[in-house]
Amino acid sequence: MIPNAFDYFSPTSVDETIALLQKHGYDAKILAGGQSLLPMMKLRVAMPSVLIDINHVDDLRGWREENGYLRIGALTRHADLENERNLMDRYPLLSKTAEWIADVPVRNRGTICGSLVHADPGSDWGAAMIALHADVEIIGPSGVRRVFIDDFFVDTFTTALEVDEIASAVLIPSPIGRAAARYMKLERKAGDFAIVGVALHVVKANDGTILDVGIGLSACGDVPVRAKKAEEWLLGRPLDQETINQASLLAQEEANPATDLRGSAEYKKDLVRVFVKRGLEEIAEELR
Repeated sequence: MIPNAFDYFSPTSVDETIALLQKHGYDAKILAGGQSLLPMMKLRVAMPSVLIDINHVDDLRGWREENGYLRIGALTRHADLENERNLMDRYPLLSKTAEWIADVPVRNRGTICGSLVHADPGSDWGAAMIALHADVEIIGPSGVRRVFIDDFFVDTFTTALEVDEIASAVLIPSPIGRAAARYMKLERKAGDFAIVGVALHVVKANDGTILDVGIGLSACGDVPVRAKKAEEWLLGRPLDQETINQASLLAQEEANPATDLRGSAEYKKDLVRVFVKRGLEEIAEELR
């Protein structure tokens, strides 16, 4: 398959990128890692007449902790987060999610913000960022704004980004307390999208109760889903077996997967229950 013809631009600054988006509008697509965009172009599912390659915009690279948040730039690759040991203690969900994404070549090129902007309901990062209560930093002609991750996902493959804006970073609240996490995923084959994925993030208080918790579900709705009732149940409670069992049932109720060739909706909902229960049990043992 061969993509349609397109004009190629390689800006070196955010301002230049925004100017190009303003000029070309809906005809333009941003290229970061290209692991979703390029296959779609080859199949002519996406046919942009303008491609804006942001890989030379150095301001979008790297990560840093500031003002109570971990700021991860838009050009941070999956492999960067998989292998960054300095983040594993305080933000364990990052490496645990990254290692499940596709295969090594994809992880070496694909970006976290590119995955979020693609807004696939089966996205691994979508569920993980929901569990981490992240914000997406957006830059456009009017300046910088931040959108809570739940509000960033509008619909399947649709986000809160305007046509002349880019996602410049994702911001994750720094945990106050001891954190543990799990990302659990069932896939048909290694590297495939999730039949069901569950992201769990737990911060334990000094008295043994749960200080903060996030549960994100992948492939369980039109967008990545927050298991809000399960989170509310867990907050302030000890992570004992009774608490875990009830949380898993609440998460199962909040999942809304579709029946397809990969399994029935009921089967997938039960997977959510099993994964939440298993993941929380492992976290409880780790934080003991």
